[in-house]
Amino acid sequence: MDKNVQYINAKGSLLDGNRIMTINKKNEKKQIYADNIVIATGMRPKTIQEVPGMTENSITSDDIFWLNKPPGKTLVIGGSYVALECAGFLSGLGYDTTLMLRSIPLRGFDQQMADLVLRHLEHSGVHIVRGTPKSNTKQKDGRLEVTWQSGSDVYDTVLLAIGREANTKDLGILDIGVDVDQNTGHIVGGYGGESERTSIPNIYAIGDILHGRPELTPVAIQAGKLLARRLYGTSLEAMDYELIPTTVFTPLEYSCAGLSEEEAESRFPDEIEVYHSYYKPLEYSLPHTSSEHCYIKVVCLRQFPHKVIGIHITGPNSGEVLQGFAVAMRTDSLTLQVLQSSVGIHPTTAEELVKLHITKRSGLDPTVSEC
Repeated sequence: MDKNVQYINAKGSLLDGNRIMTINKKNEKKQIYADNIVIATGMRPKTIQEVPGMTENSITSDDIFWLNKPPGKTLVIGGSYVALECAGFLSGLGYDTTLMLRSIPLRGFDQQMADLVLRHLEHSGVHIVRGTPKSNTKQKDGRLEVTWQSGSDVYDTVLLAIGREANTKDLGILDIGVDVDQNTGHIVGGYGGESERTSIPNIYAIGDILHGRPELTPVAIQAGKLLARRLYGTSLEAMDYELIPTTVFTPLEYSCAGLSEEEAESRFPDEIEVYHSYYKPLEYSLPHTSSEHCYIKVVCLRQFPHKVIGIHITGPNSGEVLQGFAVAMRTDSLTLQVLQSSVGIHPTTAEELVKLHITKRSGLDPTVSEC
């Protein structure tokens, strides 16, 4: 008990709009009544049921930090940001790491930036395999032989990071009439004008299980805080799900806010301008580290005043750089002129954003010369 919050270590399911049945490890049942109910059960990693041996001989991204021995030679399967992050840090720790991709990496992100991230992973030692697994067989020595369309190899660990699914199946929500997306199992919100309110007025959902919302921890935390304040009458502020910044924490960080170039072109056909540059971070200069994958892209509307609708950065500490620019974007007044008229802090990566002046359409070399 802390701050008048009672913690119950038990599994729960909904009986109706106000009652929850809990059952603990001792199989003891107890009913709980509540005026309002908030569902925040999150998501769980998917497995590949149809591939022989894959479920029983693989771990997921949830398991990697609970291993009682080093993972050794590892195959990471998946193209999600979790897959790329796991492959990156395992390789960085010195383990022989292979990343298996079925299709494009970082689906939903800007694909030019995703390609830079993938090429840097490969440059830093991660092996890239294109294909889908056909089998995962445990050998006598405990190692795992994985086969795919064009080859096979033996690994100490196989890690699945092929996405996550909503943890809503055993909550009883369908039985009491909560609207759920039939394809994903996510809870549909937006009822009564509130993003988190479900089809039952006093039941809410926050976080990854909310249909059509960013599956990011900071988003769930912010939405939960604001919902709690509304429920207890201390505020009317609702969560704004637009312009959410995020970072992919691969060895070369990729941070973004707003629209990808593909999304911008789809939403505003022939109305966007893309300013870009390759740059060399100061910390790369002394050790002569390659900066060929360090890149900045700002997507603007072509019409004056050239509103900024997307910012993308690959490079060291890009998350630290982007946070401030993401705040500026939320004011709805960040334009190309505001960027270009700002004085840069020298010598920083952030400075490169206010120095942008070359467009993709111009065809000019966007490589920044060193100071």
